[in-house]
Amino acid sequence: MSHNTWIHRIARFGVRPLVDTPVAPNHVTTLRLLAGLGAAAAFAVPEGSWKDIGAGLFVVSMVLDRADGELARLSGKTSAWGHKYDLVSDALCNGLAFLGLGIGLMQSDLGAWAALLGALAGSAIAAVLWLVIWAEQLAGERAAELGSFAGFDPDDTMLAVPIGVWLGFEYGLLIAASIGAPLFALIMILRCRAELNRQRAAAPEVSGEG
Repeated sequence: MSHNTWIHRIARFGVRPLVDTPVAPNHVTTLRLLAGLGAAAAFAVPEGSWKDIGAGLFVVSMVLDRADGELARLSGKTSAWGHKYDLVSDALCNGLAFLGLGIGLMQSDLGAWAALLGALAGSAIAAVLWLVIWAEQLAGERAAELGSFAGFDPDDTMLAVPIGVWLGFEYGLLIAASIGAPLFALIMILRCRAELNRQRAAAPEVSGEG
């Protein structure tokens, strides 16, 4: 993942005044987690403007997700625990967002299938982020990151969630995510498996001869 995407630049501008303050990156991660959980809860409410509020909270959560890393780099307060906390928060926020959308769409033509599709998409997205943690344990930090293009990372595709909600496309968004997220999880599984096989092949053989 690049650290110079458009969202990173916005976050970097916002956290600069916090560099020499007691505010730590983990504080920002906690705010990101709370905003993401609030977004998921709002998505689950089928009436009124709660979905629009949830979309706004989700955007805030995405910016805060970049902000904690930017603050860590600018202030020198990076830590392995903070990085893992960030990834766990990503898994919870992104995964529960789709579960919330599914619950909120249970009154649509999909019925109970909406919640199941939301759970499928959310579980797959969470699984991808857990696979990232596993890959980093195998090959080091940032080992599973994908490249960026034109100032956007693959993770920035989650912007489709608030945009889709604001445009009233959450029905199609849910169906697309229930297909695309498991496929992406499968790709990540294959990548992790290939890395594991590469490490096994590179490891020196231990002879049993005395």
